[in-house]
Amino acid sequence: MLGKTFGVMCIVSFIAAGINGRVSELSAAVFTGAARAVELTVSLLGMMCLWCGVMNVLKDAGAIEKAARLISPVLKFLFPTAYKTGNGIDECAANISANLLGIGNAATPFAISALKKMQLDNPTPERASDDMITLAVMNSSPISLMPMTLITLRNAAGSTDASRILVPVWICSFFGSVLSVLLSRALAVSDRKRRKKKT
Repeated sequence: MLGKTFGVMCIVSFIAAGINGRVSELSAAVFTGAARAVELTVSLLGMMCLWCGVMNVLKDAGAIEKAARLISPVLKFLFPTAYKTGNGIDECAANISANLLGIGNAATPFAISALKKMQLDNPTPERASDDMITLAVMNSSPISLMPMTLITLRNAAGSTDASRILVPVWICSFFGSVLSVLLSRALAVSDRKRRKKKT
């Protein structure tokens, strides 16, 4: 669907440029946009490589395990089954840590690894467990203390004060994450009650 949408947009752009006699401007915009896209990709790639490396070094050094112990009350509330079994809890801590730094590209591999380990303890493998759903929701709407990806994008776009977005990001990400987790838990409880009634 996304490919079709962009295809239609490109066709309409060419037709509109031809009708208005602005084909040369469209061609210039295409080449300029392509060059900027490469620059942006390289900027994001550098940031992603740096922080993915940092997260892996921290994990190998045992810092992630210490972070997991530090935030164990939160992890116990969010992922009770994984906390009891120990399967995937370190990866959950790494995922939360990476998202706090605003590096979602580094957080996603940890989330995938955590989900694979959580699946080992899932009593109904055909359905995602409550812990798995909570992690997926948190990974989609995480709390971000230092949104490095957004700051990098703003720097690449020529912003003179890229970190100006910090306070709004803190507010929005906190309330968005809390609300999404509460809704996820409420729907999980509702689903369990509905299934009990059926049985």
